[in-house]
Amino acid sequence: MKKISIIGSTGSIGTQTLEVVRNNKDIEVAALAAGRKIDILEQQVREFRPRIVSISDERLLADLKARLSDMSDYSPEFYYGMEGLKAAATCEEADIVVTAIVGMIGVEPTLAAIEAGKDIALANKETLVTAGSIVMKKAAEMGIKILPVDSEHSAIFQSLQGNSMNPVKRILLTASGGPFRGKKREELLNVTVKEALNHPNWSMGPKITVDSATMVNKGLEVIEAKWLFNVEPSQIEVVIQPQSIIHSAVEYADGAVIAQLGTPDMKLPIQYALYYPERRFLLGDRLDFTKISGIIIDTPDRETFKGLDFAYNSLEVGGTMPAVFNAANEFAVAEFLAGKISFLGIYDRIEYAMAHAEIKQNPTVSDIVEVMPYVTEMLKTEFSE
Repeated sequence: MKKISIIGSTGSIGTQTLEVVRNNKDIEVAALAAGRKIDILEQQVREFRPRIVSISDERLLADLKARLSDMSDYSPEFYYGMEGLKAAATCEEADIVVTAIVGMIGVEPTLAAIEAGKDIALANKETLVTAGSIVMKKAAEMGIKILPVDSEHSAIFQSLQGNSMNPVKRILLTASGGPFRGKKREELLNVTVKEALNHPNWSMGPKITVDSATMVNKGLEVIEAKWLFNVEPSQIEVVIQPQSIIHSAVEYADGAVIAQLGTPDMKLPIQYALYYPERRFLLGDRLDFTKISGIIIDTPDRETFKGLDFAYNSLEVGGTMPAVFNAANEFAVAEFLAGKISFLGIYDRIEYAMAHAEIKQNPTVSDIVEVMPYVTEMLKTEFSE
């Protein structure tokens, strides 16, 4: 029986991970940690009865305990906040930790899990974006596996199997182009939140969906790929593949390109990470080549969608700059989703933070954790009404 811990259990990846658990009879949930979606967490706890349960704050925890008081035969360990995330990440019984939480908040629990000797099914890209050097070094020291859950990074990982002795020439990181593919800057002036959340292919959480619309998400994935696969940024090429059929590919020294294709279903990379290297049957649609009239490949419009250039520039500067890029985006997307700023205002805030932030080279974990409040305060001050 494989036992797992899920950090971010009520989000898109977390709930789909639990679908995979339901469809397999040899996975047990040892720990669940969630944010503020108490109704969903209550249902999950009742169904899976984990030993460790955590929620974002003390008030919600008191409410959750009251809701579960009728379960007289069930006595889990309850936590909240960062302590709870770390408790779930280091749960003694867990063999693998699914880090499905969104944002820089995932760095500390992921490192705690690695230090506890847990393999990581990584869906929290911000961990490697902000602390890639530290995380990968610690994972190597502890001899643990970091198994990518992002569909693109899972595709790259799958395309690398059986080729460990062969040099990688290039990684082809695919992007759908999001809901605004083909539009120019002037057409994005009055974009609504509803329009930005209308992704043509994938069902994701609101933050990641907006990141896809700005192509910041692809920029974050470039940084993640650099650390996961130990390649130079110049070896990572982003291409637009609107149907989301080619999930990404690897080109080798001899010119051969190996890609992973499939329908856009996040349960495939989740299940692959949980059972690696085994492939199991998975319910869902299958790719029907007889219904594909052609596969469109295009290049990103980097003038309109600035997320990619932000990412490459942050890697060039190094140090805490990728964390600044990420923190500014987290702040700006939250403001956009709250209706406080325009869609293009996201780019303005990222640009300002990257131009004005003080950058530390060779940062510690503490340095990286301090970036989020530092950038938030900077942007609140500069862009206050």
